[in-house]
Amino acid sequence: MRVPEEEIGISVYWTEGAPGIGGKLKKSPEDFVVDEISVFPPEDPNGDYTAAVVLHRNWEMNRLVRRLGTNLRVGRGRIAFAGTKDKRSVATQLMTFAAPPEAVATIYILDVEFLRIYRTRVSTALGSLYGNRFRIVIRDADTTDLEERVETVGAGIEELGGFPNFFGVQRFGVVRPITHLIGKAIVQGDFERAVMMYIAEQADSEGDESKEARSFVLETRNFEQALRRFPKNLVFERTLLGHLLERPNDFPGALKRLPRNLIMMFVHAYQSYLFNQILSKRIERKLPLDTPLEGDIILPLDKHGLPNQRRQIRVNSSNISLASSKLREGKGFVSGSLFGADTAFAEGEMGEIEHEVVENEKLKASDFIVPEIITASSKGIRRELLAPVRDLRWRIVDSSAFFSFELNKGCYATSLLREYMKAGMMSY
Repeated sequence: MRVPEEEIGISVYWTEGAPGIGGKLKKSPEDFVVDEISVFPPEDPNGDYTAAVVLHRNWEMNRLVRRLGTNLRVGRGRIAFAGTKDKRSVATQLMTFAAPPEAVATIYILDVEFLRIYRTRVSTALGSLYGNRFRIVIRDADTTDLEERVETVGAGIEELGGFPNFFGVQRFGVVRPITHLIGKAIVQGDFERAVMMYIAEQADSEGDESKEARSFVLETRNFEQALRRFPKNLVFERTLLGHLLERPNDFPGALKRLPRNLIMMFVHAYQSYLFNQILSKRIERKLPLDTPLEGDIILPLDKHGLPNQRRQIRVNSSNISLASSKLREGKGFVSGSLFGADTAFAEGEMGEIEHEVVENEKLKASDFIVPEIITASSKGIRRELLAPVRDLRWRIVDSSAFFSFELNKGCYATSLLREYMKAGMMSY
């Protein structure tokens, strides 16, 4: 799958002058291995929850949770995880279940394995992780001066102290990169458009049966016939259709039948699209990512060494020297807006960029309060512009480049690797 990056708000590279190596990501799931750096709840033999380290291959997160719930005979709300992993990958991550360890241990699902199981009193929650470790292979790279190209890009990344913290294409849907467009429709109050886009928008890589079903429902709006035509594996599309069959024109109600994290993801993806535009424009203006300007808002580190998004410090003429010193020491990050109902704008040049992006989309803060679907509402937050990389290593074997590194939570490996690939599109 090749996704034009402009469609998700990305229009620039940090290492623009360094030639890329091209190539392809994820030719197989084994080419993209991710291990979560988890926050493990304490073990307690009297706890009501079961914690487990779960290894899964080529599983989309919502479908995995649904399958686990079916096997355990519990609702999806009784299964929790800290981070959403790439579908086309081999991933390990912590999950918790409101079910006994004996039941979890008996689960058998193809390409799913439980590496550790124990009782605890505490359920995990979305975001309760420190980061992820990656082992990734770029295949079919341009072999012309391959090592030199990798070294040149790597030098630029090292000099900056990281890479632009763009949201990767996975945030928007790899097969159908429309998640942000659905989120836009939701904040605009156009729930019918959001539902129909999710049901009817086609992807080139889909099978004929799926394409025909999507075309049929778009052209006819016959939800009863469409439900018969949609493949069984398109579970969430069928959920929407089933609701509309019972309650025609109740499009907000149909969306509320989807998993809570999926509803949230629609609006979060739209916020991510806005952030990508803001970050692109800052780079295009040749403004620094690692040094604060007057008007910027910086995020200091929390006790775990991660950006503290709850503590925001405005940079002005009186504190800019101290702020610059702290960032040089690696004790904070310049931030950009993930615009929502209660998000602070920067001032100065960064403020101009943020206002420009939001105004171009004809948005106001109150749009992100969605009374019809309260779980779609979002206060917004600020996000670090720079993603630090730890323990970055690489080696070349023929036309393949092997990388290993560690990132903070919320940072995308694909956003690092695009600097090396310079493909103009992310290639999967």
